[in-house]
Amino acid sequence: MKIFQVDAFTDKIFSGNPAGVCLLTSPKDEVWMQNMAMEINLSETAFLQEYKEGFKLRWFTPQNEVDLCGHATLASAHILWQIGMLKQDSEARFYTKSGKLTAKKNQEWIELNFPIEEDVEIRAPKEIKEGLNLIPNYVGKNRMDYIVEVESEEVLKNINPDLELLKKVKTRGIIVTSVSSSDEYDFVSRFFAPRIGINEDPVTGSAHCCLGPFWKRKLNKNVFKAYQASQRGGILKIRVGDDRIYLSGQAKTVFCGEMSD
Repeated sequence: MKIFQVDAFTDKIFSGNPAGVCLLTSPKDEVWMQNMAMEINLSETAFLQEYKEGFKLRWFTPQNEVDLCGHATLASAHILWQIGMLKQDSEARFYTKSGKLTAKKNQEWIELNFPIEEDVEIRAPKEIKEGLNLIPNYVGKNRMDYIVEVESEEVLKNINPDLELLKKVKTRGIIVTSVSSSDEYDFVSRFFAPRIGINEDPVTGSAHCCLGPFWKRKLNKNVFKAYQASQRGGILKIRVGDDRIYLSGQAKTVFCGEMSD
């Protein structure tokens, strides 16, 4: 059984978001996958098993299974092309808890076809205001996360969250975003998910399923370049369709290992 570590949403190692990719040689139950994700101890580990004309795909943090993960999907597609399980011009097809997802290669970039996860405006829980120690410009919520718009990139970068308070927020995580102060990017973000064991995620592809339509409403356009302003940092290209969102990123393999079944 081969296991890879891949840095996603970056063009160089030791940046972007590291993901584990485990190519299953036989079916494994949820307890085994959760234990393996705990052993690998990255924000997400993807488990792939050949199925129909594609692959079953599940994602686990060290503590929980999640319904949708961008960077581990990007990492999975990258590995399938790199080791020759897919031809370079073939589409990667994944069967997941969020339905069928696909990826295609465009030179050095990989484009993911994901569902839009649009938010609706909601009154901010006090745990968010106190946990982030700020008064937000806007708070919304979708099926997975809260989204919080703040005044500026400077405010966003200076957030020092109270993680114990944010653990009380009953969602997967909290997306914080602002317009970018740089001409290079349209918007920036950070993502906190201490409730599922990730204090701050380096680059969160699935959060951009919400960020894309949010900034489409705000900026009245549907194509963006975004930066996630974590310590490692990561870059995404985004195109918002009518009911799907297209997230593009790059990936680099860090290492490969093997284990016995």
